[in-house]
Amino acid sequence: LQWFIGLPAFTDKAPFDASTMTWFRKRLTPDMLAEVNDYIIGTKKKDDDEDSGARSDLGSGVGDAEPEEAENKGTLILDATCAPADIKYPTDVALLNTAREKLERMITELHEQTSQHKKPRTYKRIARKDYLRFARNRRPTIKAIRKAIRQQLGYVRRDLTIIEMLLESGLNLSEKSKETLGIIRTLYSQQEEMYREKKHQVEDRIVSIHQPWVRPIVRGKTNAPTEFGAKIAISMVDGYASVERLDWNAFNETSTLQETVERYRKEKGCYPGRILADKIYRTRDNLSFCSKHGIRMNGPKLGRPPKDKNAYRAQCLLEKSEAGERNAVEGKFGEGKRAYGLNRIFTKRQDTSETSIHLVFLVMNIEKRLRSLLLPVLEALENMIFALEILKNRVLIGA
Repeated sequence: LQWFIGLPAFTDKAPFDASTMTWFRKRLTPDMLAEVNDYIIGTKKKDDDEDSGARSDLGSGVGDAEPEEAENKGTLILDATCAPADIKYPTDVALLNTAREKLERMITELHEQTSQHKKPRTYKRIARKDYLRFARNRRPTIKAIRKAIRQQLGYVRRDLTIIEMLLESGLNLSEKSKETLGIIRTLYSQQEEMYREKKHQVEDRIVSIHQPWVRPIVRGKTNAPTEFGAKIAISMVDGYASVERLDWNAFNETSTLQETVERYRKEKGCYPGRILADKIYRTRDNLSFCSKHGIRMNGPKLGRPPKDKNAYRAQCLLEKSEAGERNAVEGKFGEGKRAYGLNRIFTKRQDTSETSIHLVFLVMNIEKRLRSLLLPVLEALENMIFALEILKNRVLIGA
């Protein structure tokens, strides 16, 4: 690090505090990183050029005429994934137990502000034993789970009542404790509703008290059917990836297709010749939109297969070939999760987590740009070495 920032000599003191990197990340917004990413990809156009082009159209008297639509070209690949946050796997009993422990610390914080010697009774030892008895059960039944949830709900409800009484008496909590108390109140209402109505889903469900913005994202994968983090929809053109949408709530990625295509047209001056995407993108609206603008979308055509066996075989081979091309976006996700930390976001704030996700794709595009620049040089060196080897062999043979 000291060599990287240009210190003249080694020192045993840190050049800056570790928290400085957090402050630096806070200054980088997703919009800034998206703009930098566009410059790296080469799709960012200068505003002056656009303005001068508009003025030339107005000056020539053809500004009112609609420009001719350019021919569709290029390939646009779309897909979505989840960037899991660094949180403990959430269970209802564990969340309520954590909330109870935090409420007990708040009661202690409020009691220290009074002159009373007797602190309100919270039954924390009994509550702790009840939780440990359940946690040690490796295969709890549904009846045992509901019993443990009912017990923890009772302890949390009692602690919330005590805190309300202490706050009404004129005592105050710190700002951080007030924020945590609001999160726990929401968590309690959600858990109580799910327990009462015997369901497992609720709107804006809290799965982490420390990071309440994290939401469960159902992906349907074999190894992880549900992930907890931000959902990302990206597009890929010529090997470069762009984040089209990042949201902590689950969304349907099919809604991003038309907006992404219009963005492609704005940057390239034409619509893409084809779109390679998963089956979920093949909705009626998206297919109609692609047909209207002359864009071919991968996948089986609507209607019955052709009767001609050769035509049907060619269609199947084309679908298989395009499915292989679409795997490029899966490889990009794998690259980000294996090598760049997209598989677990360790930042603890919502804004810095979003910055970290955008930085992953920014760095991958920089690496892609460097490879495209260095590859011709390496190929030229390889050809030169090969030519020198041939010349050397000819000289030796002639001698």
